Amino acid sequence: MAFKFEKLRIWQQSLALSEKINKICRKFPKDEIFVLVSQMKRAADSVSLNIAEGSTGQSNSEFRKFLGYAIRSSVEVVGCLYLARSRAYISEGVFQDLYIFLDSLVKSIQALRNSLN
Repeated sequence: MAFKFEKLRIWQQSLALSEKINKICRKFPKDEIFVLVSQMKRAADSVSLNIAEGSTGQSNSEFRKFLGYAIRSSVEVVGCLYLARSRAYISEGVFQDLYIFLDSLVKSIQALRNSLN
């Protein structure tokens, strides 16, 4: 592994998040492709991309900033999950599994961010 972020557990988990979101979005109605599907996938992908981009910064302060963006993107995915559940695109079980996964991921990102003080 040549890049610092590749070794980070939070980055590896964020890749798993993107895969999980991509998988569930395949089942959404076609009229959501350019709306909720697009938003969810971009937000999920943004988590790993911000972790990667921030890890190559010149300072811990810069990395902290990008980890903050990753947290915000994670929370955006949670908001999208609420919409998907309310529109009956996902079951309560799928919602809960992803919610728990995201809760854990956000806490891990926050812990890393706090350690960079």
